[in-house]
Amino acid sequence: MQWKIHGERPIYENNWVNLWLTDVETPDGNRWEHHVVKLRHLAVAAVVNERREVLMMWRHRFITNAWAWELPMGLVEEGESPAEAAAREVLEETGWRPGPVKPLIYAEPANGITDSQHHVFRADGATYEGPPTEKNESDRIEWIPLADVRGMIDRREIVSSGSLVGLLYVLMDEAIR
Repeated sequence: MQWKIHGERPIYENNWVNLWLTDVETPDGNRWEHHVVKLRHLAVAAVVNERREVLMMWRHRFITNAWAWELPMGLVEEGESPAEAAAREVLEETGWRPGPVKPLIYAEPANGITDSQHHVFRADGATYEGPPTEKNESDRIEWIPLADVRGMIDRREIVSSGSLVGLLYVLMDEAIR
């Protein structure tokens, strides 16, 4: 059952988030304006080293006023591929240059309200280049053993959807290797 779109209009726009009203009609004939949040696409990188550790950042998110571990991630810039964005974000946020990034998984975390696309990549290995150039991203940068990730998720030490999707997929991938 497909909903029909009769039109849409922006009600708020900026570089980070755009709020639109979309005139929709459901298959039963009901019609109304649905709020849609339009976001730039996100690139996430799970960098795994030869010791089966993943590169993560301990950071505070002011919106939820919570600390948690996250994979390096950020918005895909104009003219940049998601893979390029993932590699750039790793270097900027951690100071590590990842090995070649390979697509891991694609996700749309809240497609009932937003068009946000999460492109998650895996890189095997990284070379330390120096301190991160992004000074406001994290308190700590560490290589976390993959064996510890499940417990960290259970204890809500990892909560961001981009990180969860990427890490759970890496764990599945590692289990079949």
